[in-house]
Amino acid sequence: MNKLSLSVVVPVYNEVDTIEAIVDAVLASPVGELELIVIDDGSSDGTRELLRDKIEPKVSKVIYHEQNQGKGAALRTGFAAATGDVVLIQDADLEYDPQDYPRLLEPILQGQADVVYGSRFIGSGPHRVLYFWHYLVNRGLTTLSNMLTNLNLTDMEVCYKVFRREILQQIEIEENRFGFEPEITAKVAKLHCRIYEVGISYAGRTYDEGKKIGMPDGFWALWCIFKYNLRR
Repeated sequence: MNKLSLSVVVPVYNEVDTIEAIVDAVLASPVGELELIVIDDGSSDGTRELLRDKIEPKVSKVIYHEQNQGKGAALRTGFAAATGDVVLIQDADLEYDPQDYPRLLEPILQGQADVVYGSRFIGSGPHRVLYFWHYLVNRGLTTLSNMLTNLNLTDMEVCYKVFRREILQQIEIEENRFGFEPEITAKVAKLHCRIYEVGISYAGRTYDEGKKIGMPDGFWALWCIFKYNLRR
């Protein structure tokens, strides 16, 4: 990657069927050399054993939580361990394609952005067609977040978020689970960061295929939008 070093942080919980494939995909991404940090968040399905036996030699760091704490907690651990100039979040479930890294990184490399969000709702990348109600809830949460942050994001809940590391160093991540998304959005908005958004491809999976987020997470995200935007 031109001039700036990249850390990719991968939170993992019970992804034995996909973790090796996503690690290989990240390492084969078009950006070249990178620091790959995997955080196992108390997996119990064989993911930990696979990480120890086959994946540890491939990556920069594997960090193990003894108990499941949630995506936000795993990211907090990963951010603290990252040493790159730029930090990118990658889910472990194959819904997001590391071939999109160059377009995500371009606004930062060009000196235009401090933070970049991917978007599953803009651009020309392929998108798997799935749940209407998930789409509707996502758009509603994004709209409410935008009203309180005065941003015009199209996909606040997206996995792909990229940060200059000095931005993350100014933020304390408090949420342990999926409340991370509205929390980080509120906090980068309050820092008056230069935020860009780029279209990405998306291969969403069904609940039968292992999708984990559900309606309770949507209600908690709603609470977190108010909590972090209205806090002084």
